[in-house]
Amino acid sequence: MSKTALVTGPTAGIGKSFAHQLADQGYDLVLVARDRTRLEAEAAELTSTYDVAVEVLPADLVDREQLALVEARLADRDRPIDLLVNNAGFGLKKRFLDNPVDAEQAMLDVLVTAVMRLSHAALAPMAERGSGGIINVSSVASFLPRGSYSAAKAWVNSFSEWAAYEYRDQGVTITCLCPGFTKTEFHERMDVSRGSAPDFLWLDADELVATALKDHAKGKVYSIPGGQYKVITTAARLVPTPVLKRFQSLGRK
Repeated sequence: MSKTALVTGPTAGIGKSFAHQLADQGYDLVLVARDRTRLEAEAAELTSTYDVAVEVLPADLVDREQLALVEARLADRDRPIDLLVNNAGFGLKKRFLDNPVDAEQAMLDVLVTAVMRLSHAALAPMAERGSGGIINVSSVASFLPRGSYSAAKAWVNSFSEWAAYEYRDQGVTITCLCPGFTKTEFHERMDVSRGSAPDFLWLDADELVATALKDHAKGKVYSIPGGQYKVITTAARLVPTPVLKRFQSLGRK
């Protein structure tokens, strides 16, 4: 019997790579994003390329009623989801007080509330049947003091780490993926150029996702692709926050 994965934000970047690599592994898919046209185009490509079943579920994760539709799909015992990939997200380029509070709230809704509610909906049937997995896409920024985006991703880390140990004995594997700068639309939507970071810091989305899937299969709690980011995150855990903050302030001048 084939397995089914639900991927949020699957029409570009890391989410698109997850959808293609999971389809290549034989997973049927449920794709969740706001844009129905892009979802249907992606579904057609996946179906024709990999001969898998693809379900399209348009939803804006900021909208609680639309989010509830995705929760209901995850909780459906008659159509089980074997793997949830909480990938959808966005960032804000401006500093906290320069952003409208509603924009900050929308970011928090997608990065934290949606991850919590979708994980809750998925975990219940997974724990009941004794199998399943969740990959929560966080960020290397979660280890650094870099505003509300980092704070939200730090929540994803803490939640994922706790849940990984809490539900491991019930057959559920939970992995927190922490990518660094990645060649996707994410930074383009924020109007952040590739020149904002040295070339050696930029990761390839396909390689990143392949690493994440291997780490998940091994039962790892954290997946941090790229040796450079393993060094950065290790250092961030050891260096006091005031020192990190001072270093970042110097980098902005």
